[in-house]
Amino acid sequence: MVEIFNKDDRGQVGIGTLIVFIAMVLVAAIAAGVLVNTAGFLQATAEDAGQESVDKVTNRVEVVNQHGTVGLNDTISNVTMTIRLAAGSSAVDMDTTTIKYLSDDEVATLSNSTTDNTLAAGNSTQFNLTSVEATDDDNSFGVLNSGADRYEVRINASAIEGGYKYNGLDTGDKIQLDITSQTGGTTQVILTMPQQLAGKNTGEPVKL
Repeated sequence: MVEIFNKDDRGQVGIGTLIVFIAMVLVAAIAAGVLVNTAGFLQATAEDAGQESVDKVTNRVEVVNQHGTVGLNDTISNVTMTIRLAAGSSAVDMDTTTIKYLSDDEVATLSNSTTDNTLAAGNSTQFNLTSVEATDDDNSFGVLNSGADRYEVRINASAIEGGYKYNGLDTGDKIQLDITSQTGGTTQVILTMPQQLAGKNTGEPVKL
């Protein structure tokens, strides 16, 4: 029996296989490109998210000490905190920093009211900022950008607690202060008013 081979058929099969092979290569190349682009996007997103997380932890202030000022009727009328940069923190601009004030009776969010180094009373929505003498040596008032920088933050508790000079913080009262920088770094401070306020002179500072 004689078998007859059709060479034309062989050629057609070879071309079909080549077309399928080329198509597979193209699909693989496109898929690889998509994977590379996706990997690059995910890497960039992860880096941004990681940096934001680091900023929230590190870019914040540290409270060095705090005291209250005795007002009328044996209450604390003002609360003052000395702050500096926390360890490892980048610069913190107090103009974009907020302080959330929380007591048993009141909640307020305070922003910086001070454009120069002048002591003021503050009010129910703003805090006052002054630099500690000889620490702001680069004339960048309002920005903590050096480990040597120290600022005093003054909060008018009387204004927040009712707006009257007699409505300060009483003995044993507690307040919570959340100091949050623009990048989200937060420092929480809980202060308790001292037990012995009776007999203190108006304007006298007392340690909290």
